[in-house]
Amino acid sequence: MSQPANLELIHLTKRYGAVTAVDAIDLKVPAGAYCCLLGPSGCGKTSTLRMIAGHESATVGDILIGATNVTDLPPAKRGTAMMFQSYALFPHLSCLENVAFSLKMKGVDKATRRSKAMEFLELVAMESYAQRVPAQLSGGQQQRVALARALVTNPQILLLDEPLSALDPFLRVRMRAELRRLQKQLAIPFIHVTHGQDEALALADLVVVMNKGRIEQAATPREVFEKPATEFIARFLGGHNVIATPSGPIAVRADRVALRRNGAGANEARFAAAVRAIEYQGAYYQVALDHPSAAELTALVSDDQFAAEPLNVGDYVSVLWANEDVHALAPTP
Repeated sequence: MSQPANLELIHLTKRYGAVTAVDAIDLKVPAGAYCCLLGPSGCGKTSTLRMIAGHESATVGDILIGATNVTDLPPAKRGTAMMFQSYALFPHLSCLENVAFSLKMKGVDKATRRSKAMEFLELVAMESYAQRVPAQLSGGQQQRVALARALVTNPQILLLDEPLSALDPFLRVRMRAELRRLQKQLAIPFIHVTHGQDEALALADLVVVMNKGRIEQAATPREVFEKPATEFIARFLGGHNVIATPSGPIAVRADRVALRRNGAGANEARFAAAVRAIEYQGAYYQVALDHPSAAELTALVSDDQFAAEPLNVGDYVSVLWANEDVHALAPTP
């Protein structure tokens, strides 16, 4: 494999006419890190990925891979490989031929390219399917072949455009583990675009949360979840209540909110609220509450606690949380 390289984006900007898709972002991804670009549709994450790949030109700014400024280089000269959302396998070629195709285009002799292709099919546990065509494979198997095809070029950085979105939820979880294993084994940066919060938290060493073309936070998954920088991040990640206070918005995780019935704990309560809805989620109940300080207020109550103190829609409850569970937020612009 190629030597892993740092990725650095410097004031990177992409405009489509009057629309700014990516707005002067700065980002450093260490060599060997798994980085997820996370955000809603239209936030600029795919445009950023495509500029790194060279499939879109940068309007302003620079892209550095290692010590090389690749901003104006064609895709084939950047040392990157891209795995597309659709996998884009050639339907008439076998798995082996799909993986070997890029080597064929580079003029590598048949014996060498077939040997190399088989090596990477083995890496993704698809060697026994080498002679099958894509129509004979499941979605997860096609994804593995697409991964092998991207990796066979020995890239310094692998770029992944929502690679799990076409898979069913069970397979998606399995393939997350496989992607993580491969990234650690190969020790090259993976830059992975997703709008799935769980996916980013499970996979990444570095989560980059984007909104309206800008980076709102770039940090470890734990830090992003425990200490979201803005209202947008707290709401987008889920699992947080964003509450208005005189000193500004705060976030309190839903699993850190305690509820007490019939005035119990009222002296310590932050406020009283009405139960609007209750959903059973297996290990816990998700209790939605109505209160003017928060557009959406939720508490997660363990199944044992709920069985001991059942709640009903319309009940009034005391809402409590500890001071150490409060995190101040910057308002979303």
